Amino acid sequence: MNSLKNTSIADRLSAAAEAKKAQLERAARARSAADSPEAAERRAAREAIATARAAREAERKAAKLAERARQAAALAAAQAAEAAARAAKLQAEKEASDAEFAERTAREAAEDAEKQAARDARYAARKARKRKGR
Repeated sequence: MNSLKNTSIADRLSAAAEAKKAQLERAARARSAADSPEAAERRAAREAIATARAAREAERKAAKLAERARQAAALAAAQAAEAAARAAKLQAEKEASDAEFAERTAREAAEDAEKQAARDARYAARKARKRKGR
């Protein structure tokens, strides 16, 4: 239908029939090409590529999960070590505080004993002066 002028109904019907025949021939060629051994090989190759791609993807996913697990374990170990260090620091601070308290208590007891001895000495001196004066 290159020209729209002077076309009869018979020309148009024959052109439509030819177009339909050509389309059916193309479909038959495509169907036979799809059933050919080369097409089967191409399909098998595509399936093998897809299977290999899925295997690589699963491998990457497993590696990523393993890395996450390793990082989580390292983080847990670091947190445990930090908690242990913090506990040791608190224990050392508590021991230092206890030692300081014991030292302060001993120093205060010694000062109290010195004061008591000085008071007793003054009292004894006062008593001795009183006896001497009698």
